[in-house]
Amino acid sequence: MSERLKQALLDRDSLVGTWLTVGHPAVAELQAELGFDFAVVDAEHAPTSVETVAEMARAVDAADGPTEPLVRVADDDPARIKRALDTGVSGVVVPMVETVEQARDVVDAARYPPEGVRGVAGTRASSYGLDLDDYFERANDEVVVVVQIETAAGVENACAIADVDGVDALFVGPADLSASLGAFGDVDAIDTEISAVLDAGHAADTAVGTIAFEADEVARWADAGFDFQAVGTDADYLARGGQDALDAYADATESADGRNAGTDRGEDPR
Repeated sequence: MSERLKQALLDRDSLVGTWLTVGHPAVAELQAELGFDFAVVDAEHAPTSVETVAEMARAVDAADGPTEPLVRVADDDPARIKRALDTGVSGVVVPMVETVEQARDVVDAARYPPEGVRGVAGTRASSYGLDLDDYFERANDEVVVVVQIETAAGVENACAIADVDGVDALFVGPADLSASLGAFGDVDAIDTEISAVLDAGHAADTAVGTIAFEADEVARWADAGFDFQAVGTDADYLARGGQDALDAYADATESADGRNAGTDRGEDPR
C-alpha cells in the first residue's frame, strides 16, 4: 500500500485498471505485469476467500510496475472491510451504496480510531505487526475507499455521497444500475442516471469510474467524462483469447479445405 493511488484519485488523474475474478495468484501477477494502475480482486460475485485475496495481493505486489490491488467486498459489513484491508490491499470497493449514512459507515469501517472503527491487529498490512505503529499512523491517509452507485436510490443520493469525507471515488456499475431501473443491459436507457452520477461526483471534485468490456465502451466512457475505468475482466480476456484462437483455426482449416478440394480436382492450388 502507498499513497500513490489515493492521491491519483484525489487529483482525478486518468487511471486504468483490470478486474480479477478467476481467483488465482498467477492471473493476478500477469495482469499486474502489464502495468495497470489498479487491479480489483472481486470478492462479491467471485468465489474468493480472504485467503485467496491475500495470495492475489501478494502476487500483484510481486509484479514489476505500479499496479495496486483493491478488493470489492461482498457488502458494507465492517468485518468484511476490516478483513479485506488486513490482507494488505490498497483499499476497498463497496457495492450497492445508497445513502449518506451508509457511505459514512463504510469510511468509518476503513479507518482506524479515532476517525473510524477499524480494529487494530498485526496482519499482512502491517508486516504481521512488525510495522504496526507506522502502518497505524499512515493507513487512514492511504487506504482507498470506492463506493459503487448501482441503484436508483444511489443515483438520487449521489451528490451527498460524493461529498462524504473519506469517499475517494464513486464507481458506476452499469449492469446493476440498469437492472435496478428496469432496463437490464440497455446502457442507453440509463444515460440520464449515469450523467447524474458524473455531475454529482465532479461537483464534489470526487473521481468517478466505471467498467468497460469493449473498445467502443472505453471510448464512450472516456468521452462521457469518467476519470478512471476498469477495462474488462480476466475471465473476459480468457474468453476473447480462446474465441480468437478458435476463429483463427476455423478460418485456416476452411481455407485449407478449399485448397485441397481444388487439388483433388486437378486444379493448380496456387
